[in-house]
Amino acid sequence: MILIIAEKPSLARNIADGIRHSGGGAPRRQDGFIEIGDYLITWAFGHLFSLSDIEAYAPNPEGGNRWTMRNLPCFPKEFTFELRKNTDGSLDPGVKKQFETIRALCLRSDVDRIVNAGDADREGEIIVRLCVSHAMENQPPKQEYRLWLPDQTPETISQALSDMKSAGEYNNLANEGFARTYIDWLYGVNLTRYATLKTGTLLRVGRVIIPIVRAIYDRDMAIRHFTPDIYYALVSRAETDGMPLELTSKEKFPREQLAQAQAMCARYNGETAVVTSVKKKKDTIAPGKLYSLSKLQNFLGKKYKMSMSESLEIVQGLYEKGYLTYPRTNSEYLATAEKDKIRKIIENAKKLGYPLVFKESKTIFDDSKIESHSALTPTYKIPNKTQLSEREMLVYSAVFRRFAAVFCAEECIAHRTEIKIAVGNLEEFTLKGTVIVEKGWMKYDDSTMKDRILPPLKKGDTVQIDFQPVEKETSPPKHYTIETLNNYLKNPFREDKAKSAEESTDDTEDYRAIFEGLELGTEATRTGIIDNARKSGYIELKKDVYRILPEGEFLIESLSQMGISMDKYKTAEVGRSLKRVFRGESTVADSLLIAENEIAQVFGARSVPVGDDTDIGFFGDIVGKCPLCGQDVTRTKRGYGCRGYRDGCKFGVFSPLCGRAVPKSAMEILLRDGRTPPLRGFISKKSGKSFDAALKLENGEVKFDFSGQ
Repeated sequence: MILIIAEKPSLARNIADGIRHSGGGAPRRQDGFIEIGDYLITWAFGHLFSLSDIEAYAPNPEGGNRWTMRNLPCFPKEFTFELRKNTDGSLDPGVKKQFETIRALCLRSDVDRIVNAGDADREGEIIVRLCVSHAMENQPPKQEYRLWLPDQTPETISQALSDMKSAGEYNNLANEGFARTYIDWLYGVNLTRYATLKTGTLLRVGRVIIPIVRAIYDRDMAIRHFTPDIYYALVSRAETDGMPLELTSKEKFPREQLAQAQAMCARYNGETAVVTSVKKKKDTIAPGKLYSLSKLQNFLGKKYKMSMSESLEIVQGLYEKGYLTYPRTNSEYLATAEKDKIRKIIENAKKLGYPLVFKESKTIFDDSKIESHSALTPTYKIPNKTQLSEREMLVYSAVFRRFAAVFCAEECIAHRTEIKIAVGNLEEFTLKGTVIVEKGWMKYDDSTMKDRILPPLKKGDTVQIDFQPVEKETSPPKHYTIETLNNYLKNPFREDKAKSAEESTDDTEDYRAIFEGLELGTEATRTGIIDNARKSGYIELKKDVYRILPEGEFLIESLSQMGISMDKYKTAEVGRSLKRVFRGESTVADSLLIAENEIAQVFGARSVPVGDDTDIGFFGDIVGKCPLCGQDVTRTKRGYGCRGYRDGCKFGVFSPLCGRAVPKSAMEILLRDGRTPPLRGFISKKSGKSFDAALKLENGEVKFDFSGQ
């Protein structure tokens, strides 16, 4: 018998349908598994196993599971897994029962082959491997295979069952998955506990969640502290032959140079504006590329204000129903080996009246831009409207319309016009416009293209001009949207361009970043991590715009005070190490060492002068006696405060103060001696400039002291 272990029940049912479709007989449902022909099919519920907590490796010396610094940092020599528990620490009875079913089936004497049918990614790979390794512990090994499914249609499942490879072919993928799991545990468990003990507030510190929240924080701080720069632009909006024609000069003048701007306008208006060239050409506009998951989420977020978590849930459901291919893909290209499958999908679509044709094109089929999975496409199964909900149909239609546009037999024809106008010898202006003549594929794919109507000018025509100074101001950065945040996370090292990623034709740099591991998160994990940041109250999503929340500001600013950077550079370094594991160029231990070294630096003993110190101690630390009431002053969430606050004492010091952490060492000196040594690195709220100052007590208040500087 062949035992197939699926990642979840829905996949197990689809595999049974695929076997039945290929003549395997009728499936018989048993308790926790399905029997059909020579196959036994069982399932996990996603992750049945999770990594043990710190106490399994380094018990709390004080007993119990209370968090303490006495067992931190923790770097296990060998990681152990245990069955998933409920939030209260109890073992989930459903998880326990299902694993016992898996173990019993693995140990059956008539089972000689075990098939890993986890989702086709590194997470799915290790989910089932953990089930098998624990079930077969101390038992003679059995043959193991991998079922790799790009979609869940019966035909694909039947074909995949006949083409299975040995499980060993996927060892590098598994190693990458385990390395990622161990590294995220090291960061998450060590730094979450450390940051929480330091602040007295649960702070969720993770390898990817922090750079994501930091990106939104940095953008929102730039907007909040943006000071607009007022300037004068030279603009002409005069009409020519009854049509307005706007010309904006490249010349700009500061606000205080209005007279100079007016003088330059007079110079321009004293010249004759003449059309020096008019170019018109008939052009064929190419459709956009097929969707990766993030590009689909960008579209759905922008058009329907659909959150990433909602769109992923829907597209995952459509995959499980067999209508779409595997969703967690980072590619917009198809594999050359899939051409016959694509031909079949095209033929099915043509039966419904879509004018499609198979195309051999490097912009569609490109193996060099596929890591594990091809672009999202419909399968040959086409649902009718009664089979899908309204939201499901929106998602499915988006994927189908893009597929129809890419393989449409009808071209999109446009007239592109370029007019150049010279204003004397002072400046030449270029105006461009596009007019769609034949929509072609654009009938199926929503397009952001907007036509710009230009007057019917010809070379030698004179254009009316009337340049005037127009007061303008520089614009602040824009808040991240679903689209712009996704684009940033896919390649955080690409310069932000006004042109959207959807319009870009050269994506070589983006795919290089993905394959090198430079992206923050992956298509499989990014949505869940962003959703966790929302649920934790760090960020909010309104319509399709992300904003930082007060708890998110506290998180980032607290980590900065603690010297925990978790920036995109360090996260990308770990991502690159994971890709090296995937390519077999390094080991799991090599990648763990990077994380361990960085975490060790956070916990490392520091010996620095008070003036440079930023160590704020731990929540609840006593730093001295209150100068007003004599009670203890302790570390609080927002700085330092007197325990006599319940009796009305108002003594306290915020940290950070003027952008600089007030260290515990300085507070101890202040409360003991009344004055600290100079502290370096305060930031003026008015000028934004850095300054150094001591802190002193004056009538029970803390003030800056610049004497002796």
